[in-house]
Amino acid sequence: MDTIRKSFADELQEMKQDILKMGSVVEEMLVGSVRALQLRDEMLADEIIAKDDLVDGYNLVIEQRCLRLLALQQPMARDLRTIAAGLYIIKDVERMGDYALDIAKAARKLVGIDPIKDLVKIPKMAQIVQGMLHDSLYAFVDHNVEVISEVARKDDEVDALYRQVRDELISLIQEKPAITQPAVELILVARYLERIADHITNVGERIAYMETGEVKELH
Repeated sequence: MDTIRKSFADELQEMKQDILKMGSVVEEMLVGSVRALQLRDEMLADEIIAKDDLVDGYNLVIEQRCLRLLALQQPMARDLRTIAAGLYIIKDVERMGDYALDIAKAARKLVGIDPIKDLVKIPKMAQIVQGMLHDSLYAFVDHNVEVISEVARKDDEVDALYRQVRDELISLIQEKPAITQPAVELILVARYLERIADHITNVGERIAYMETGEVKELH
């Protein structure tokens, strides 16, 4: 019985490590896509776009591992909640990767177009979101609920920055209709970052459920 239990614990730990690896790729995509946007770097944008297949691959492998654990090990209580949380979290992380992909695609569209304003708030949003993602995934692995309230606070900060970016760019469009297309792309980029932050708060909610058995909304 001890051998079976150790095998289960090892597989559970491997599942957590795979989620960290998946999250690390998404973190790289997030940082790289915003960098490509700042530099108008088409080659970097293409590199980020190519990483999406890697994220999708992790999603499938982790899902299969979780389902195997559920089917063969019949986990109880906290372990069951951990596996269930893992299944939900990879869906959120996969969506974050999709949004990072969308940012890279926006960066490609803006190659060759002169910047319409200094990109200050968008990189700041990305930096906050990157920290939220990193901290939340390690909190899942470490069963650390203390991080959750900080994730929720940073989500509010990202929301505020998004509204500022949107309002500033709408004002610019009204002043200079010719810059509408690049301005709309930047509004969408800010929206993608705001949505990534929302998915990270979902991860926080899964951690809370995993540890307490209670569903707590952070939005």
